[in-house]
Amino acid sequence: MYSLLGGIINTVQFSNHTQYKQWTGEVLAPQQIPALIDGIAAIGELGNCDAVLSGYLGSAAQGRAILTGVARIKAANPKALYLCDPVMGHPEKGCIVAPEVGDFLLDEAAAMADFMCPNQLELDSFSGRKPQSLLDCLAMARALLARGPKAVVVKHLDYPGKAADGFEMLLVTADASWHLRRPLLAFPRQPVGVGDLTSGLFLSRVLLGDDLVAAFEFTAAAVHEVLLETQACGSYELELVRAQDRIAHPRVKFEAVRL
Repeated sequence: MYSLLGGIINTVQFSNHTQYKQWTGEVLAPQQIPALIDGIAAIGELGNCDAVLSGYLGSAAQGRAILTGVARIKAANPKALYLCDPVMGHPEKGCIVAPEVGDFLLDEAAAMADFMCPNQLELDSFSGRKPQSLLDCLAMARALLARGPKAVVVKHLDYPGKAADGFEMLLVTADASWHLRRPLLAFPRQPVGVGDLTSGLFLSRVLLGDDLVAAFEFTAAAVHEVLLETQACGSYELELVRAQDRIAHPRVKFEAVRL
């Protein structure tokens, strides 16, 4: 819908999202990742890769293989970007990752990433504590920023005193930070993949030429549109196809406020 071509290397081959009570499948062996990148290089396409987005990791070894691939792509195209979506355990939804993955994401992936996009639980894990306020969330995001990324997008804020009817996000760079709030939509159970969609849309808008704040605002609006459609359909899976026109042209706009 944005005229961007994407190539996919599945880190896992699962029957369904792990937020369901059960799933089947397997994790891609780490050595297969460089082999697949070799194949892309062999047909002369590595230099045409403008960005890499990594998400769910089956192991730290798999993550290191991805970083090796990112380094190769950046060598072939120095302008290429790397967005790391640091997917970790989520006790409320049942998403589980190997324990060593968290250490890898903080100690290794953050140093190479141009963008890190954690949710609140992942930011808490990186910080070793829970926030006490919005400004505390900001301090935690800045600590992650100091690990290497050019920008940190906190996809979902949660802190004492946050308005119950709002969904809040942060964008933090070395120069400034922005806070955004949109309405929180009610679901019998929260749809799966909202964080993945957020990371993908943000990177897409940056690749299309938006500055970081514009990409941040557009992403919030487009995700909200998808959730409105998903809510209307009573679906657990995101209604991306039904909402595709509204992703490209959101009818709503949310303003990011500089902190």
